[in-house]
Amino acid sequence: MKINKTNAARLLDKAKIAYELIPYEFDESDLSAVHVAASLNEDINCVFKTLILHGDKNGYFVCVIPGEHEVDLKMAAKVSGNKKCDLIPMKELLPLTGYIRGGCSPVGMKKPFPTYIHETCLQFPFIYISAGQRGLQLKLDPKDLIKEVRAEVCALF
Repeated sequence: MKINKTNAARLLDKAKIAYELIPYEFDESDLSAVHVAASLNEDINCVFKTLILHGDKNGYFVCVIPGEHEVDLKMAAKVSGNKKCDLIPMKELLPLTGYIRGGCSPVGMKKPFPTYIHETCLQFPFIYISAGQRGLQLKLDPKDLIKEVRAEVCALF
């Protein structure tokens, strides 16, 4: 089966970052990272989801966290230099990032946003993130991802 490269994969190629494109069966009714981890038969702690938030002072930013966790909004606001923040409404996701729910990658958004990744990513030799479409994950070294998206490693829950 031929896997078409996504924009995120092409950007990683350009940056000479090693990765694997891993397809999985997605379920329109369950786009959770827990479902992705089960489909890939992987530890949920190394399958990360990408969340877009909006802060009251600094605008939009990205949080990348392990799949079964919820971002702590107070912690996210603090690390991003905001007093408070919220997840963006779903209708804003595509126009803002170029990605849809269940296929949002921290790599290759329409424009770069400040990005924060949960510190547990460094416990793994590789993590999974969305490749930019439903049914396709990128498997890569978290240190390469951090470098590519200029992410700050911190606690987010």
